[in-house]
Amino acid sequence: MQTKADLTKEFILETVAPIFNKNGYAATSMSDITKATGLTKGAIYGNFKNKEALAIAAFKYNVKQLLQFIGRHLELSDSPIQKLFLISDFYRNYYNISQQLGGCPILNIGVDANHQNSLLLDNVRSIIEKIQDQLATLIENGIEAGEISSEINAMHYAKRIDTMIQGAVFMTYTMDDEFYMKDAMNQIDQLIHNELKK
Repeated sequence: MQTKADLTKEFILETVAPIFNKNGYAATSMSDITKATGLTKGAIYGNFKNKEALAIAAFKYNVKQLLQFIGRHLELSDSPIQKLFLISDFYRNYYNISQQLGGCPILNIGVDANHQNSLLLDNVRSIIEKIQDQLATLIENGIEAGEISSEINAMHYAKRIDTMIQGAVFMTYTMDDEFYMKDAMNQIDQLIHNELKK
């Protein structure tokens, strides 16, 4: 059972995570945080050591939400290669899904933290590496299942697919046009068909 302190911490995170994601670390002030939560600075700092600790926790909260969305979508198939197609299928609608998080947390916080907050940037890099590791594992599982060519370098393709996704996210948000996302996902599907599929 959650304690009152746990519930307060969770409330703070779910309230401020989209604000940090939309505004960025530097542009989110403590008055933005107290106004949104209705809590005092003391109550915020009673749960988080400082603004940086809150920003990192908010980033992790948003990423956890995102990974849960993807995880649920991947449950639609047990086949590793079909799961790769499900990833591109998920990202086709990512623009609308990510609005609930205040935008794409990896893109927003990654760009915002670069040259400004090395600790926050380290957390973003760690998440990117985790996602690429999971993609590589999925490809390796496909090789073991005989669905993907054994000639494939799993990490090489994991990085390529993730780069295509992140580039499409950037262009879609910057240009406010879902064409970039949908077109890139079609390219990923072609890559899976033409280069990965056995």
